[in-house]
Amino acid sequence: MIRAAIVGAGRWGQNLVECTQGKTDRIRFTTGVARTPERAASFASRHGLALVNDYAKALADPSIDAVVLATPHTQHAEQVIAAARAGKHVFTDKPFALTRASAEAAAKACADAGRVLAVGFNWRYQPALQEIRRMLRDGRLGRLLHIEGNFNGPSVYRFPQEHWRQQREEGPAGGMTGRGVHLVDSMLYLAGPIDSVFAQSARLTLDYGLDDTTSMLFRFTNGAGGYLGTVIATAEGWRMQVFGSKGWATVGAIPHLHTWSLTTCMVNAQPTVIDYPQASTERAELEGFADAIEGRAPYACSPDDAVHGVAVLEAIVKSAQSGQREPIA
Repeated sequence: MIRAAIVGAGRWGQNLVECTQGKTDRIRFTTGVARTPERAASFASRHGLALVNDYAKALADPSIDAVVLATPHTQHAEQVIAAARAGKHVFTDKPFALTRASAEAAAKACADAGRVLAVGFNWRYQPALQEIRRMLRDGRLGRLLHIEGNFNGPSVYRFPQEHWRQQREEGPAGGMTGRGVHLVDSMLYLAGPIDSVFAQSARLTLDYGLDDTTSMLFRFTNGAGGYLGTVIATAEGWRMQVFGSKGWATVGAIPHLHTWSLTTCMVNAQPTVIDYPQASTERAELEGFADAIEGRAPYACSPDDAVHGVAVLEAIVKSAQSGQREPIA
């Protein structure tokens, strides 16, 4: 069993522990890193975690095999590099990083140290998304033509002005940074690299915080097109639809952390719906991380895809500022 430290004991860090602790034989959290341990004491006691207030202490602990980062976005790259240099495998919540250069440096540090790097794109563990990928690869959907999606919710209303999630440097493309990256990664999983992007982004609701309305047009290297919208000052909801020359496939609902249903429709046919047994994709991604450490299977999102996703995010930010279509190196 992999012994891990959870770094960041906020809402999402606690969720990762609660989805996993005592529910799998592949990974167990033994330590929590919190800036104010007294605020996390009850949570740590409930899950049997030793608490420390210093990331360096966790990295120096030889009993810890891996760290799981649930920390502010701007900290990820440096924390990944520190973990790799300390000989720890590292799982980081998305977004992996905010610039391509920092993402490449973090990925290189893990590769040089022979440590596993995993980014929390749990959608790759959704059976419905895996089936769409098979349908594209075996030709049932025909040639991929277009992918579109949105991921929306009331995120800007959930945090006070002083919270880190309201700081523009933490979310330079508004909802794209925290939410849209899931859809971009899913598009990379299905369609491969993105060649260029045109984006527009604005803050229309509050007089502080992140942009709340961001939209993007993509051109994939294989010639397909794509669209993505993120609105984080509205009701919760998301969807993604994949169009092929023989039919389409779509997923979407209000919550995104349950197991999705898949609707498909072929040319001149009626839609069909496939339901899958409910399972935790957060637990699945952490089990996938443990399997990669043990050498059983590669992690679902490769470092190359993780870095390319950051390059797409960086180009989105640049395009929203320039008003031009921006290429992705």
